[in-house]
Amino acid sequence: MKLNSVKLPHFCGAAEIASVEIPLPKKVIISMSQHGGVPCTPLVKPGDRVKTGQLIGSSDAVISAPVHSSVTGTVIEITDILNVFGKWNKAIVIETDYKQEMSEEISKPVINSREDFIEAVKKSGSVGLGGAGFPTYVKMNFPKETVVDTLVVNGAECEPYINSDYRAFMEDGEKIAAGIRKIMDYLDLKQAFIGIEADKPAAIRRMTELTASDANITVSRLPSVYPQGAEKVLIYNTTGRVVKAGQLPASAGCLVMNCSTIAFINDYLLTGIPLIKRRITVDGPIVNKPMNLIVPIGTPVSDILAAANVRKQPDRVLLGGPMMGTCIYDAQTPILKTNNAVLLFADTAVNKTTACIRCGRCVRACSMGLMPTELEHAYDARDAALLEKLNVNLCMNCGACTYVCPARRSLSEKNQLAKLFLRENKS
Repeated sequence: MKLNSVKLPHFCGAAEIASVEIPLPKKVIISMSQHGGVPCTPLVKPGDRVKTGQLIGSSDAVISAPVHSSVTGTVIEITDILNVFGKWNKAIVIETDYKQEMSEEISKPVINSREDFIEAVKKSGSVGLGGAGFPTYVKMNFPKETVVDTLVVNGAECEPYINSDYRAFMEDGEKIAAGIRKIMDYLDLKQAFIGIEADKPAAIRRMTELTASDANITVSRLPSVYPQGAEKVLIYNTTGRVVKAGQLPASAGCLVMNCSTIAFINDYLLTGIPLIKRRITVDGPIVNKPMNLIVPIGTPVSDILAAANVRKQPDRVLLGGPMMGTCIYDAQTPILKTNNAVLLFADTAVNKTTACIRCGRCVRACSMGLMPTELEHAYDARDAALLEKLNVNLCMNCGACTYVCPARRSLSEKNQLAKLFLRENKS
């Protein structure tokens, strides 16, 4: 079976540019909603001095991940910011003192069991760094009666411009390989597949060399198509297994993890330093010199714009890729754990939407086999029963349908609204 897909231009201007650390910002704005799930509650107040790596936000909810300070400095404000889901949440504003003193809380975790390992990953603040942001420990904590035997490493990175995972392979390949072995050992997984698109031959060679001695680790050369990095697509193209509608990867015996997440976990097990920084690609049509930056979590986008070498003032700034990224409205928007790119555009055309011509391109582009035009009609009619019958919840909002639509209809966006509508109106 061949899954539907689309071919995108990659525009990878920063692919061979080594990552560099950005100068510390004057302040960081650290959101309490850094992940999928319940936002954290601030543990500090204005006037408190905090150190790098200190726990500053937590939650007792099962689906959540703790938040740590990325800098040393003074808390100057607890404020409200609008997150990418259109909801308000708390954020801690810290004025940097540039000393970067590590918190006394930091210590290398002691691990003697599967439970110790999962607890360590929870305390690290780890989330999926490919963009989804689901707390890593929750993925790992599958019921023991669920047979999960395979680790699938997501290194597809199939959106244009983004190179952060590719740079992770090139710069942190040893960490990724070591992290894979540790995860397999602690979770008793029998095999691992590292999925990398065919247009990244250097990464394929590097990881093949680093895992050559491991017969149970396979580097899978994947077609360079979109959305190759989607969990269900990746699982099928690496293992041949199918994740059915309404099921999680664990139902197919798979644990899917982003390669950058694995590199971080390996570092955390060695140092105890939580997730306080991340690698992002800075690129776009108006960027003269694309770059890959290591930035503290909470860095305002304005600091990244100041570091970017651009030909003209951007009129649109995206966090993430052009297919699934978020267009920000304020340059003070902070970098989250889940952000992997800042893309800059100017003179952006606004396309006029016209009537559907029933060409079927959206159907042929959908890797989940959905009918986007019928889903659009069902949502416009507010027909919850029909939306459920048409399997709207299978939509992963990859944007492929919108991308290929000659009528410029916002099909993927409608599907996102339709899923919310169905959730609120399901009997």
